[in-house]
Amino acid sequence: MTARLSKLPWPEIAILLVAILLRFTLLDAKPAHFDEGVNGWFADQMTATGFYAYDPTNYHGPLHMYAVFVSQTLFGREIWALRLPAVLVGILCVGALFLYRDFFGKTASRIAALALAVSPGFVFFSRYSIHESWQVFFSILILWGLLGLWTHGNRAALYAVILSSAGMVLTKETYFIHLACFMLAAMVLWAWQHAIASRPALAIAHQRWTAQDAWGATFLAVFTIVFFYSGTFHDFRLLAGLVETYGAWFHTGIKAGGHEKTTYDILGPLNGYWIMLLARYEWPALLGLLACVRYVAPSDARLRYIAIMAGGTLLAYSLIPYKTPWCVISMAWPFYLIFGSVLVEATTRFRLRSLPWIIALPLLAFSCFQSLRLNFFHATDDREPYVYVQTYPDITQLTSPILQLAKSDPRQFAMAGAILLESVYPLPWILGDFPRVGYYKKDNMPTQWDADFFAIEKSREAELEVHLRRPYFKRHFHLRSAQDECTAYFYQGKFSPVIQGSPEFVPSAP
Repeated sequence: MTARLSKLPWPEIAILLVAILLRFTLLDAKPAHFDEGVNGWFADQMTATGFYAYDPTNYHGPLHMYAVFVSQTLFGREIWALRLPAVLVGILCVGALFLYRDFFGKTASRIAALALAVSPGFVFFSRYSIHESWQVFFSILILWGLLGLWTHGNRAALYAVILSSAGMVLTKETYFIHLACFMLAAMVLWAWQHAIASRPALAIAHQRWTAQDAWGATFLAVFTIVFFYSGTFHDFRLLAGLVETYGAWFHTGIKAGGHEKTTYDILGPLNGYWIMLLARYEWPALLGLLACVRYVAPSDARLRYIAIMAGGTLLAYSLIPYKTPWCVISMAWPFYLIFGSVLVEATTRFRLRSLPWIIALPLLAFSCFQSLRLNFFHATDDREPYVYVQTYPDITQLTSPILQLAKSDPRQFAMAGAILLESVYPLPWILGDFPRVGYYKKDNMPTQWDADFFAIEKSREAELEVHLRRPYFKRHFHLRSAQDECTAYFYQGKFSPVIQGSPEFVPSAP
């Protein structure tokens, strides 16, 4: 038994346990983000219709929606269930980096995996129900497959490249940036080899897969894309969205839609926003970025390729005006491989086996400290650049009395409500089990004013109160930074079991 235990890869197991602990602990402590509410609402529509009707103006592919649908169907409308798919994929990203030990050794892969496991950005956005962790996972597998074809020429590597490319297509419209960078990096590497050859030069291995393998993998990839984008074969017209999405996306990417970060403009269209995020949170990735310069000189061709690909991806995202902080993980992960590999290279140069960990551990400790501080103490603090369009804990002033009353008496799920806000997410998902809740904007107001609860901007209280004929409790809340303070109204006759005291609004005598 002892001998069997000694053969287990304990360093890898420990790194995975760290990743699991950081991603699962207090997973539901933070309120649902705006985008999480949108994704959860899409999963609700799938429950009603039986499939996901892909919207090309939503930009994101269907894979994550189906994963959220499955999780929510199995475990109910809980925030941790909404986030579970992203958490699991985030952990798989850590495990996938161990595959690179075949190319760069155990130490480099362990350092890279541990850096990703404790990264403030990767932990923070793995705890969100958004698409980015999927994109990172498929990117890691594509690169592993490309290096496998290059070094071994085996069939598993071929399938990894083709099927993971399909996975990226199913995840997010920005797949074309990453696939283009993989291809362009190969061209740049080929040209650079003629100027300064790699040392040692790595020839392309004899390919041991067959044409039948390539056709089989391609068929499976195309079938999967068609299956999901057609709404599991419910509507083949939806496939046109694969092309139509880019008309909307290019317009949004150029105009930025309020997500531009002009404060960090460096030179013309080049923007330093992502460098700022790396410098603030991701020191191992920043060191990996700086280490890419080393691979201009004669070096391992595989690491040179990764450096070119990673630098090209960062450059592409820097040139696009549209910037949301969660995109940082899609471009930062290759720098962890560079980080680990350059430290291992220093070991052979200085003949000190412990040197990689001597340098890495202080940087990794900083990342871990930042992860703990960000995720468990400042997860809704707008002063943190990673906290973006985040719902405030204040939302519970509106939702807690409603959910508490309904859970104590299931008949109350039929209560009527009216949300009179210009921006409502994540409320449609949080209150998705209440079929009589309406959502209204200024140009589309209710015709009936006897709802059991209301929510409206505080500045519009008088606009609502002129219609009310019953006493209501009032509670103020702030949904998020980009929105004015709001007021929730709760009908006294309905909510007196869960709200104590006298109603703050009593109508004038008719």
